[in-house]
Amino acid sequence: MRLSTKGRFAVTAMIDVALREKLGPVPLSDIAARQQISLSYLEQMFSKLRQHGLVASTRGPGGGYALGLQADRITVADIIGAVEDSADADTKDKGAHAQAVPGAPGKDMAQDLWDSLNSKMMDYMQSVTLRSLALGQLAKGVRVEEKPAPNRGVFKKPKQESVQRSVPNSVFALGQTLLARA
Repeated sequence: MRLSTKGRFAVTAMIDVALREKLGPVPLSDIAARQQISLSYLEQMFSKLRQHGLVASTRGPGGGYALGLQADRITVADIIGAVEDSADADTKDKGAHAQAVPGAPGKDMAQDLWDSLNSKMMDYMQSVTLRSLALGQLAKGVRVEEKPAPNRGVFKKPKQESVQRSVPNSVFALGQTLLARA
């Protein structure tokens, strides 16, 4: 499995969504602003996350992305596996091994090390859930601000405030006010 900036950004964005899961769908523009990640980059990542069923999208005003599964069922390995081009990485790795000299003694000696490291890394990433990462952020003091719900459908009629008269409403009332002051 490859670890890259794309995977790091995907995990960060998913933690952001998990922290706000009770507030409704999270717009990508909000994630982009909070996490300093390009909006077009997020769109590409969330497209892959949606294809893997890790997030669900809602269109229209008040729309955005919500978790597709419960946060305790999503692991870091799931997120990274969804956004990394695993098919491309596998073919690149196989291509690199094929270019090595066949039967060279050094080729297999190091490969066992990398395979073992990859296995341990996968075991660890499969043990870390999105819920545990979100709870860790809350424990560190990350504040989740509540946004007011957007107006949908029929708008509420604005509340009219009573008019308080602090000025005279006619010339005669003005004259009486001036006489009273004098």
